[in-house]
Amino acid sequence: MKKFRRIRKLKDYRIHREGTSILVVAFLIFAVVNAPLWYFFPDNVVLNSLISVSSLVVYLLMVNFFRSPKRIFPGDVENVIVAPADGKVVVIEKVYEPDHFKDERIQVSIFMSPLNVHANWYPVDGVVVRAEHQKGKFHKAWLPKASTENERSLVVIKMNDGREILVRQVAGAMARRIVTYAAAGEECFIDQHLGFIKFGSRVDLYLPLDAKINVALDQKTVGNETVIANLK
Repeated sequence: MKKFRRIRKLKDYRIHREGTSILVVAFLIFAVVNAPLWYFFPDNVVLNSLISVSSLVVYLLMVNFFRSPKRIFPGDVENVIVAPADGKVVVIEKVYEPDHFKDERIQVSIFMSPLNVHANWYPVDGVVVRAEHQKGKFHKAWLPKASTENERSLVVIKMNDGREILVRQVAGAMARRIVTYAAAGEECFIDQHLGFIKFGSRVDLYLPLDAKINVALDQKTVGNETVIANLK
């Protein structure tokens, strides 16, 4: 397999493209709600101010949710697994992976709260050999059964040396929308976005049993920066 060329030039998104239309619509709705209040009821200063401030707070929270910081992994990409998401490590355990490998793997799961960046990154360089959406339920994302029963997206990446890594985007009770950019047959690189999950969820990694795990339970991760594991 040929040596992959690292991609270093990234488009600097201040707001993720998944949030652009939502934020425009939300701004128009808040404007339609607030403008008539101040025009027709100018004397209700306290009530109008309360509604306007509440609208502004909600809108800023939405802007915060769809932020998309530009990040370039600073280290050597050989034999490293980089965090695919911001959040907190909620699972590190040996499990049976039933969808692709059908054997035991080390599962590392990162839970994303509504306050985290919700863009997802590729954890390794390689080629996408499988990418598919799987329908399911909407259990709370931190529950163990969420990985196998919830709505989810499965992405399998073959690295330069032939080893495969599985990434699973998992929907939660609030997250009902998973966006996956990966497509089978495409090259992928650390620093690129794999997808986006809207309004809180988790991302699972399934790694070889001999992987050296570098994170601990409850540790905070930074997408495309934190090294989750090293491979032999």
